[in-house]
Amino acid sequence: MDSIVLKKQQTQVVIIGAGPSGSVAAALLKQKNIDVIVIEKSLFPRFSIGESLLPACMEVIKKANMLDAVEKGNFQLKNGAAFHYDGRFSEFDFTKKFTAGAGTTYQVQRGDFDKLLADEAQNQGVELRYQHEVLNINIEHKPLLTIVDKTGQQYQIEADFVLDASGFARVLPRLLDLEEPSTLAPRKAIFTHVEDNIIDDGYFDRDKILISIHPDNSEVWYWLIPFSNGTCSVGVVAKESFLANYPSDNKRALQQLINEEAGLKRILKNANYPNQFGDILGYSANVKTLCDDKFALLGNAGEFLDPVFSSGVTIAMKSAELATDTLIKKFAGETVNWIDDYAKPLMVGVDAFRCYVEGWYSGEFQEVILYPKPNQKVKEMVCSILAGYAWDEKNPFVTDPYRRLNTVFELCKP
Repeated sequence: MDSIVLKKQQTQVVIIGAGPSGSVAAALLKQKNIDVIVIEKSLFPRFSIGESLLPACMEVIKKANMLDAVEKGNFQLKNGAAFHYDGRFSEFDFTKKFTAGAGTTYQVQRGDFDKLLADEAQNQGVELRYQHEVLNINIEHKPLLTIVDKTGQQYQIEADFVLDASGFARVLPRLLDLEEPSTLAPRKAIFTHVEDNIIDDGYFDRDKILISIHPDNSEVWYWLIPFSNGTCSVGVVAKESFLANYPSDNKRALQQLINEEAGLKRILKNANYPNQFGDILGYSANVKTLCDDKFALLGNAGEFLDPVFSSGVTIAMKSAELATDTLIKKFAGETVNWIDDYAKPLMVGVDAFRCYVEGWYSGEFQEVILYPKPNQKVKEMVCSILAGYAWDEKNPFVTDPYRRLNTVFELCKP
């Protein structure tokens, strides 16, 4: 193989993956006439979990000139989040938040949503190569990627910079030995899409994601995400040790768990289960570094926390925005520092989300969310976090999350 000379192409930026962060990053770069090629292993549309967006996403979608297409996509409106635990119930209206910006977003079937964004990037002139896979990368000098297309033909691309938007595939962390264990405990998610047949009894609001907590174990929680076509994404998250008490078959396990939560059992009593049941084990991930002067990791390719607050797509899009802002400066001849200009600003929001994910599983943040008569100002600040505005450093729940969480019982008092 060493004797074979592969055809070599050149571009300014290669993006690995055409999911939300990859498509948005490509569009943002193309706006500035930066040459970009997107390499995508799959053929869209393809299934992906993580269907509940946060309003903060809409700000980046707008910046990428994709807002009109998303608004015309016939997706389910989302204006907030509802939480239920053993008879306790709370709601957050994202239009009543501390931070300025969009207060509504959408619940989306990711196959359709991701393809819409990718199509929009192509409409803006981005070159996107489906069913091409990155086999190797050499970053000794300029990044040199070895790629194979759907026919098995290999070729190379030499680039000035690489953005890894490959999500859970984590292409560069794997190829460059960047992976590190997450600080979060490993958990498993079991999920499917159902024909919900929900009869409106005042309990379930289709404009909100519903997060329910298992009555006997507060670390076990469920999501119910409604779509505009009468279906829902439903799933449960728990440690493997807890799930060991349930059938090994994902369908039987999830249905049994749904029947143990009274609210879900009632509203899904007429549901049909025509689709496959999936699972993800040990999904939380971390890396040694998010970037250097030749590459940057976007979204899940860098760090994935937990699905509880639907932060995955928001972090992915924010990382795309920050990385492309830095690249635009770089290609304009400005001096950039990838740690200061990209990694540190990105981690402001990631670390805020991390604090509240940890607080969710330890119980403190659940108490904050379910507090029956909270201080309104505090609720607005918490609402901003839940709406994805975890980079608003005017919000003390962003700038000092651990202290705020530790003292929030006092803060929550009217």
